[in-house]
Amino acid sequence: MAFNACVALSLTNSQLFLVSSMRVCSGFRSSVACNLRCRRLKGDAVSIGSRFRNFGVARAKGQKIEDHSLLDDSMDNTDDEQVGDVRPKVPERDFTGTAYVPVYVMLPLSVIDMNCELVDPEDLLNQLRILKSANVDGVMIDCWWGIVEAHAPQVYNWSGYRRLFQMVRDLKLKLQVVMSFHECGGNVGDDVHIPLPQWVTEIGETNPDIYFTDREERRNTECLTWGIDKERVLKRRTAVEVYFDYMRSFRVEFDEFFQDGIISEIEIGLGPCGELRYPSYPAKHGWTYPGIGEFQCYDKYLMKSLSKAAEVRGHSFWGRGPENAGSYNSAPHEIGFFRDGGDYDSYYGRFFLNWYSQVLIDHGDRVLALANLAFEGTGISAKLSGIHWWYKTASHAAELTAGFYNSSNRDGYAPIAAMLRKHGVALNFTCFEMRTVDQFEGFPEALADPEGLVWQVLNAAWDACIPLASENALPCYDREGYNKILENAKPLHNPDGRHLSVFTYLRLSPVLMERHNFQEFERFVKRMHGEADSDSNAI
Repeated sequence: MAFNACVALSLTNSQLFLVSSMRVCSGFRSSVACNLRCRRLKGDAVSIGSRFRNFGVARAKGQKIEDHSLLDDSMDNTDDEQVGDVRPKVPERDFTGTAYVPVYVMLPLSVIDMNCELVDPEDLLNQLRILKSANVDGVMIDCWWGIVEAHAPQVYNWSGYRRLFQMVRDLKLKLQVVMSFHECGGNVGDDVHIPLPQWVTEIGETNPDIYFTDREERRNTECLTWGIDKERVLKRRTAVEVYFDYMRSFRVEFDEFFQDGIISEIEIGLGPCGELRYPSYPAKHGWTYPGIGEFQCYDKYLMKSLSKAAEVRGHSFWGRGPENAGSYNSAPHEIGFFRDGGDYDSYYGRFFLNWYSQVLIDHGDRVLALANLAFEGTGISAKLSGIHWWYKTASHAAELTAGFYNSSNRDGYAPIAAMLRKHGVALNFTCFEMRTVDQFEGFPEALADPEGLVWQVLNAAWDACIPLASENALPCYDREGYNKILENAKPLHNPDGRHLSVFTYLRLSPVLMERHNFQEFERFVKRMHGEADSDSNAI
């Protein structure tokens, strides 16, 4: 995940645990945003292995959480009073009778080890029972390419996932499964590292152009460049053929789970962190929030594509990347390309950004077409990152380097939504729990606006008549964050009654299972389901 090492040094061990529990590398989980959120969390993360077992038994018997001292009470004796003093109850919207939005929970990154074996199945089973008691609809799990096809092309090992899926089916839960074609971990705070398959990294040693590359020729090994989507450089296969073979193997291996409806949705990984974007702000290359990032098109395959596009346009000298686009940690007003009235809006700038963003859309188009062949009859989704910093500037520089051509005079998300509609694919978007005022308090110079960004993407999806799903970007345990998600999930006075198709909570952890946090989560699930809750403060 993008995490500033300097910020990491200021965190406690428990706060680092919270950051490492996040889904790796999601778009706007910036180092500072993580730090700000961690400061607001109460207490330390505790190890709860044995408590999970007791807690699961109690919940299975229908007993209430508050009747059992199964989890650490250290928070509950002090924090309730503090919350009462600092955050007095205010009237809340009553979601009783509103649309039913399914709620899934992401499983920990370490559930499956590098040998594709299920880690600590007994504890996991009890955790799943606890989630079941809260009436969640299911769980999400990443199926890592670097684990399943680790050692040789088209040699797949699904053993640990099969055992996990059987466990989920026995509890009558459903599954969202992510086809994760990217690297996991490798940054400060990450507790899991899953590289790309060994046979792929061996190819990269002799042909580093299979990776995204910046202007200084620094390679990013998080995922493969889209420049080799149609190049036979992976043991006589193209990248999209490799992805299709992997997806087809999964579909055949788990046919019974598809037939039984246990697998309800497949999310297709389309880039770093599984998101459809360029890896424009990698911490490993020194990026820190709120840097604008850098363009990632300097591998020989994408440069060949750019040169060809320039020739077709009749200006072959445009077959190059911008020379004045700054570095990872630049600010837009400092840079000739991104400043107000800068080259991003020149003839060349518009040509380059159109090409750069179209490469992103074409990649999604190719892979999702094959995903529809592999998973015919099953819901498919694609994930976009919420790059909200510099959103209030004219150029939207951080979005441009990530491949979203969303400057102030252009809607960069409508073309992506149209591509997803072509394939009947849902759009999964993050940062639904974030408030613009919180970003302004932490880093006003970043001119961030997550709420404005969410509203734009929400309308782009609904205008295209595609399902819109979401997940939280940062750990969320407080009512304020849950209420923000609910308001975005079920907009008030929406004349068309539109709402999220599904929400996925990030993520199952010991902190979530602390008594107060889990009670808040249960209440959130009820409200997402449109059920009545016992809080008389709702109106």
